[in-house]
Amino acid sequence: QVQLVESGGGSVQAGGSLRLSCAASGYTYRTNSMGWFRQPPGKEREGVACIYPGGRVTYYADSVKGRFTISQDNAKNTVYLQMNSLKPEDTAMYYCAAALGVGTVVCGEKWYNSWGQGTQVTVSS
Repeated sequence: QVQLVESGGGSVQAGGSLRLSCAASGYTYRTNSMGWFRQPPGKEREGVACIYPGGRVTYYADSVKGRFTISQDNAKNTVYLQMNSLKPEDTAMYYCAAALGVGTVVCGEKWYNSWGQGTQVTVSS
């Protein structure tokens, strides 16, 4: 059974940092894109970053470039999202997702078919 478990969310002041983790199990981790998405209060869910572990290809939304870094630990089947220089507009529920069965890098939400439960990030000014 595919399982994605996020952790690391919390409350932080603007300018601070958080690192989100997503532990994956139940599938071949290395041949599926994984992504981080977020849903701010009252808004649509949006893509933040994605990574294709097989080729170590990464992409970022313009709003987080230079501040967020997606990475992986193959030994732990875990994907991370390091978030620095956080802003109040980064406040959202953050979700980890996997694009199972798609053997290349994809970042569009439509490709992602397995989701974690989400972890809340709140940034105060």
